[in-house]
Amino acid sequence: MIETLFRGDELPVAERFENWRDLAFASHSPHVIRTEHAADFRGTLRVLDLGVVRVSVFSCPPLESFRTPALIRQSDPEIYHLSVPLAGRMGVAQGGEEVLAGRGDLVLVSSSHPYRGQLDATDGTVSAAELLIPRAVLPLPGGLAERQFAMRLPGRTGMGALLAQFITGLVTDTTPYGASDSARLGAIALDLATALLAQQRGLQGAPETFHHALAMRVRGYIHQHLADPELSPEQIAAAQHISVRSLHRLFRHQKTTVSAYIRHQRLEQARRELAEPALRMRPIHAIAVRWGFRRPADFTRAFRAAYGMPPKDFRHLAGVQR
Repeated sequence: MIETLFRGDELPVAERFENWRDLAFASHSPHVIRTEHAADFRGTLRVLDLGVVRVSVFSCPPLESFRTPALIRQSDPEIYHLSVPLAGRMGVAQGGEEVLAGRGDLVLVSSSHPYRGQLDATDGTVSAAELLIPRAVLPLPGGLAERQFAMRLPGRTGMGALLAQFITGLVTDTTPYGASDSARLGAIALDLATALLAQQRGLQGAPETFHHALAMRVRGYIHQHLADPELSPEQIAAAQHISVRSLHRLFRHQKTTVSAYIRHQRLEQARRELAEPALRMRPIHAIAVRWGFRRPADFTRAFRAAYGMPPKDFRHLAGVQR
């Protein structure tokens, strides 16, 4: 399990807010963040990489955050934030919907559409756990998977309570899990989230259940192995115990190809890292290799074709617009 940990008390006071914000950007998505407590910021952040999904838990003083259209154009990891408030209140406005949630609730928002968030607390500290789900691995019919507005879900009973307890358990557990165990935990979290969302939308009996479940497993496997330059349709099909022909048929239903999907996901992950202030000192060739591109020239050519500019220019533009 790959873990990122931030404790503000370990830094000089003047550096705490900026470092916490930059790490939050690197693990989630870019936001404008405003707080009256920047001069004496006390915050923590822990991020667990569970393969197909990530789980984080944070604490901080009250603040406001904004995901703007400009930031979305600059960098969109295409993820859903499924938040579990632990202390204080969380307000979110997205797509004409406004929700206010506290302990016992769950909140769903999409990184692909503008939203405003507000965290408040009577005792000065807000905390929440979050499940970060790539939209590509959410195995639900488009009506829900493409939703553009915030949603509050019940977290005290039924499937919501199971999911909230599981996420909270993950972020409070200090057990050193290995890579295979982490992947299993991530799959369980995704299954619980999928079941909860399907239940809320009355999709328990939705058609093509097997098709969606298989697509989820395949996309999850691809996301876990994006860094492997040898990733191929043959490897993916063998891991899922299906034929290569069945794998290609699965992606034809999604109006793409296996290779195009892998390339797009690699480029999106690289673009996200290029836009993050916390990673501005990481060489571009290192980012390319990290996401499965053997040769920097291949990465530059693919990046330019996808986004209209070379990665160096994109990184510079992203830094100027912040």
